[in-house]
Amino acid sequence: MESAASMRKASSHASLADPDDFDLTRLLNHRPRINVDRQRSFDDRSLSELSATGGRGGWGGGGGGGGMESYESMYSPGGGLRSLCGTPASSTRFSFEPHPLVGEAWEALRRSLVCFRGQPLGTIAAVDHSAGEVLNYDQVFVRDFVPSALAFLMNGEPDIVLNFLVKTLLLQGWEKRIDRFKLGEGAMPASFKVLKDPKRGVEKLVADFGESAIGRVAPVDSGFWWIIILRAYTKSTGDVSLAETPMCQKGIRLIMNQCLAEGFDTFPTLLCADGCCMIDRRMGVYGYPIEIQALFFMALRCALLMLKPDAEGKEMMERIVTRLTALSYHMRSYFWLDFQQLNDIYRFKTEEYSHTAVNKFNVNPESIPDWLFDFMPTRGGYFVGNVSPARMDFRWFALGNCVAILASLATPDQAAAIMDLIEERWEELVGDMPVKICYPAIEGHEWQTVTGCDPKNTRWSYHNGGSWPVLLWLLTAACIKTGRLKIARRAIDLAEARLARDGWPEYYDGKLGRYIGKQARKFQTWSIAGYLVAKMMLEDPSHLGMISLEEDKAMTKPVLRRSASWTV
Repeated sequence: MESAASMRKASSHASLADPDDFDLTRLLNHRPRINVDRQRSFDDRSLSELSATGGRGGWGGGGGGGGMESYESMYSPGGGLRSLCGTPASSTRFSFEPHPLVGEAWEALRRSLVCFRGQPLGTIAAVDHSAGEVLNYDQVFVRDFVPSALAFLMNGEPDIVLNFLVKTLLLQGWEKRIDRFKLGEGAMPASFKVLKDPKRGVEKLVADFGESAIGRVAPVDSGFWWIIILRAYTKSTGDVSLAETPMCQKGIRLIMNQCLAEGFDTFPTLLCADGCCMIDRRMGVYGYPIEIQALFFMALRCALLMLKPDAEGKEMMERIVTRLTALSYHMRSYFWLDFQQLNDIYRFKTEEYSHTAVNKFNVNPESIPDWLFDFMPTRGGYFVGNVSPARMDFRWFALGNCVAILASLATPDQAAAIMDLIEERWEELVGDMPVKICYPAIEGHEWQTVTGCDPKNTRWSYHNGGSWPVLLWLLTAACIKTGRLKIARRAIDLAEARLARDGWPEYYDGKLGRYIGKQARKFQTWSIAGYLVAKMMLEDPSHLGMISLEEDKAMTKPVLRRSASWTV
């Protein structure tokens, strides 16, 4: 990596020049050796320390003892020895014969690689030559690249991830307009595509910030995923120089500024539109969907750990600490549902007024759906899909609950309860192909009104209760963090029985996920990468460190009793 002065000069010109003219090789050729001897990781300090000192005491080595010791004793960045199939060879502690599917998956993943001016830059959404229309499956999606990035990092190939991080950061500086309306500064693209410019004879990037998307909805999650990938890259390689550049620091602050802007909202959760996340078609997730809140929480924590405590960074860090404290309390209190909580809601009174109200959001008990009474076991719980005035979406959403565990938005008791629920309701939430994106499906008149009769989101298909193999890596990561490895092994076994035979589909249909999705693309890249990440994490659980955040004691107060959280 270049010197700080050189990078400042580069970043000052990047906003004025064509981003495609930025030479990625300058960022690659002079990168320092990976520093694996740091005594303390950049994310081993708690919120209480950060708020008390105004920030971290530097990136490289700070005092203190063993925050990093246990992690580094388990994991050596770089991947170590290689097996013939291109994945790191098993260590002696985790040795077993690799499944033949692993080599096939690596070959398929490498076929999806996209290069820009000779440098690998990302992976396209799908390499399905049998599909009649390409649509936008030949583009590099930010959210789709996440499992690919983790796979390459775990395999000791960080340069691909570095290229992706730098180029998407430069795209952030573009002016974004949708039907003459300008998006806020800091928005990250949903996807981008490499095109050959016939006039100039060079390759250029074309980004999509929502202006070409179905429904014309800008992604809220792209910026969050970018920050999470940046932290994973830094954690995996030990290379803090990228995160410390003025470009990255500014990029993080711009994303945070968009999310932390003050307005008329009275909740610490992030208000967002339908279709702004992985569920990118109308599914009634507008308002405060669990997926966005969990990602928002995780991105806030990652940003707090990577921002430098200079004049601009310190002020942003203080805002983040304030928001995290309020957000964790709100989510753990009002989004959490278990058997006792359900019974409390069932007995709610409505039209309560003042600070003494128990039913703070005026949720009518008559709005509790019939399916929930049979679905809710006496052992287990989960974060519901959405909470807003007079509305509670009781559906289960897999991504939001798994990210809540990984980000430690869920308390240890809540994380264990989520795993209990998955075990108790295995047929409904996992079935024959991991994992249900949400449960249950909506149908009939509700489907007509909520989805607008979307033919792709019919019951038990696509976003409406479909099964998505990519979610396997998130489930596996949550299982490892909570010590429930049997659940992960069982889910991976199910996936291995069919994924390659079915051509790595995008999603599966049916209540149990038995049928290949009616419009599913084959050789979907994140289905492939998600499987690889799950396998590598299960083989070497220390990989979890790049995507998991430990609980911060500063966010556990006041202590909330699960059965009485609504009355606090």
